[in-house]
Amino acid sequence: MTIDLLIVLDMPQYSRDHLAEAYTVHYWPNPADHPRLLQDPLMKKIRAVQTNGSFGIKRPYIEAMPALEIICAIGAGFEGIDVDAARERGIVVTNGAGANAASVAEQAWALLLSTVRRVPWCDRAVREGRWNEARKIMPSVTGKNLGIFGLGHVGMQMARRGAMGFDMEVGYCSRTRRADVSYRYFDRLQDLAAWCDVLMIAAPGGPETYHAVNREILQALGPAGFLINVARGSLVDSNALIEALREERIAGAGLDVIEGEPAVPQAFLDLPRLLLSPHVAAQSPDAIKAMIHKVRANLDAHFAGRPVLSPIPV
Repeated sequence: MTIDLLIVLDMPQYSRDHLAEAYTVHYWPNPADHPRLLQDPLMKKIRAVQTNGSFGIKRPYIEAMPALEIICAIGAGFEGIDVDAARERGIVVTNGAGANAASVAEQAWALLLSTVRRVPWCDRAVREGRWNEARKIMPSVTGKNLGIFGLGHVGMQMARRGAMGFDMEVGYCSRTRRADVSYRYFDRLQDLAAWCDVLMIAAPGGPETYHAVNREILQALGPAGFLINVARGSLVDSNALIEALREERIAGAGLDVIEGEPAVPQAFLDLPRLLLSPHVAAQSPDAIKAMIHKVRANLDAHFAGRPVLSPIPV
């Protein structure tokens, strides 16, 4: 018996082929085509959906799939999935927590070092013949205080690199205090921001964390502080960040995720102390392979009648 799987976002060929080894894959990567899905007879056959957190899948589509049993988010995030609609039907929802953590943490550190040491600016200046102008005194990272907002899989990878690679004292703020680490715990993000020199964001998206990094948090971070976001753009108030950078109330920022992406505020493009990358933190071959293998493992477990590996938190 075939099991019909719907993929609703753009995925590399390897990922599609890996799932097609065991499932009948229906590939709808273009969001403009999705309204037609609601009327497509295919929807009656779909038993599994693969999506991600930022794209998700909404109630009308879930309700249009009477045979749907499981929704798999390929990354750690699942904020775009209508979890209430899924649970009303007993549909299993999984994510890929931990599968891309190393790659995302590496991008965070690439952004941090490049921002603090102004690597893109120095490169451009040397190419333009401004050697002496580029030779400025710049801050170091070693020995500073590293604050992490969200100490999950990605946050732990960030912390390990900071503590072991750069002799940093690590503090964190999260919904719950972890008993398995000795890092300093802050129950308020504002207190963490006031304590740290670098604030890295690794918390989940969604209504609970919307604009968690606002004017007050940036003010607490201070004129020598740096902000790095590789989580979701919605966690940072873009207007507050623009003001803080323009007025030099923080030293710099590096963003792999932007609120409203792929649209980028024009003001972002005019800020010399802001470094941007296009949501590529998880886009390493190793991470992509690990994420799709986790999707496949969750699907295989479910359809074999076993518990899934990574159900979303209740």
